[in-house]
This record gives sequence, C-alpha cells and structure tokens, in this order.
Amino acid sequence: MRQIILDTETTGLRVEDGNRILEIAAVEMIDRRLSSPDRHFHCYINPGRDSEEGALNVHGLTTEFLSDKPKFAQIADEFLDFVAGAEIIIHNAPFDVGYLNMELGKIGRGKFTDHVANVIDTLVMAKDQRPGKRNNLDALCDFFDIDRSNRTLHGALIDCELLSEVYLGLTRGQDSLLIDFDPYAGNDAALAFAKSNRKPLRIIEATPEERAEHEAYLAVLDKSVKGECLWRQMEKGA
Repeated sequence: MRQIILDTETTGLRVEDGNRILEIAAVEMIDRRLSSPDRHFHCYINPGRDSEEGALNVHGLTTEFLSDKPKFAQIADEFLDFVAGAEIIIHNAPFDVGYLNMELGKIGRGKFTDHVANVIDTLVMAKDQRPGKRNNLDALCDFFDIDRSNRTLHGALIDCELLSEVYLGLTRGQDSLLIDFDPYAGNDAALAFAKSNRKPLRIIEATPEERAEHEAYLAVLDKSVKGECLWRQMEKGA
C-alpha cells in the first residue's frame, strides 16, 4: 500500500483572502514504512505575494527568500506525478486540500482528489480517539513521545516526518505486535538519515530524597503484607 504524508505552508490562513501555497512536502510510505529520503517530494514556491504577519511568524519564509523559487504551475506536474494514485495522509486535511484545489484550479488541473486514491485526515482520527483533548501536531507528538525538538518553526518537510510517526501511533492496532514502532525500520539508508538528527535519550536518576520516599513506601507495603512485598522480592531476584 502506497501512502503519502503531505503538508503545505501558505501565506495566510484563509484561501478566500487570496492566500497561496509557498511550500509543499510529501513523504512516501510503503506498507507503513517510510521510503528512503530520495522518495520525498519537497519544494518552496514563489506565491507572488507577501505572507500575512501571523503566517510569517509561523513558517519564517520571507518574500525575499521565495522570490527566486518556481511558481506553482512550474512544479505541478512533478508534484502530481509523485502523489498520483496514492492514499494521502494530512493533518487537518480541509485546509491543505482547499489550497491545493485552488492552485490546481488556476492552471486547469481539476481538484486534488481527482489525482489521488483518497485522503485521510489525522485530525479527525485524533479527535475520535482523544475527544476533548488538544490534538494539534505538537500535542500528538507529546502524547506519542515523539521527539519534536528540531521543530523550532513550522516546516512542511519536518511536519510530514513527524506526522508519519503520529499516524502510526494513531493506527497502532493495524500493526503486528512484533513490528517496531520506528517507521524507518527495514530501510538502512532511511534509518541512518532519520536517526542522525535524533538526540540521545536522557537517563534521569532518582534523587536521594526520592529513593528515601520509595524505601519508606516499601516499608509500609512490607508491614501490610506481613513480610516482604513483591517489589523487594523482585529486586533480590534481579
């Protein structure tokens, strides 16, 4: 099964206000494992207008930086070839699909859904599984213990990579229990690429005060069971 995790950055929140796409990223996943980095699509786009202040503060892509980048029409064929026939995974899909429909409509290429198998909205999935909770990408990364330390600004490519892990977390029941959670598993080149930017796990030791509280609690357990509690027995066995 070929799936594409997709994200865009735009000049503003509302497509109705004449805002445009200025970055697109799409990351390929085959049978729930990310493909190698050379199977990613990523490009910056000259939107032909300035970004709204709020949007600029989110993505940091200035008009000057984007001035020499291609127009959407120039990258449309390559983009559509990459996503063609795939199942598309997007967080808050109506936003991105609305912008893609607008851009494709301007060049006579129909709607985005004309070119892909279907679209999955992970925001809808998250709300179903976590009703009443914050379900933006940062909150879901925290919930699934996904490292997002490199996400200082919103960027389409890093957001796609984070969303791929969130999607696997949301659909974990579809995996065999023997499959590793790492979406790059089974692809040595992609695994090295993905993990090269990951910080080592921190080991946090208990403080002397915490150890003393733990011992006091075990003493209470010992007294309640009139002997040694199971925890102490396990410690001795180790």
